[in-house]
Amino acid sequence: MKNRVIVIAILIIGFMVSLPYKTNAQCPMCKQSLVSARANGDTNVGETLNNGIMYLLAFPYVLVLIFLFLYFKSVRAKNKLAANSK
Repeated sequence: MKNRVIVIAILIIGFMVSLPYKTNAQCPMCKQSLVSARANGDTNVGETLNNGIMYLLAFPYVLVLIFLFLYFKSVRAKNKLAANSK
């Protein structure tokens, strides 16, 4: 059952990734910020926006890693306690 769920999830993700449609992924505020900065002669704004996007992208992964670390640490402590009580 568990293997079946994993296979279905992989198929769904693969299907979603392979959909051939074009999207405009830039928010209006970001686009306006870039346009106004370029009009004022600042060409370094794009790099700053990209760094901000990378920060926002990495934050959820860091939270998940912290949660998994704490979870496995607690499971390990429970197993150690159960092994010591035998």
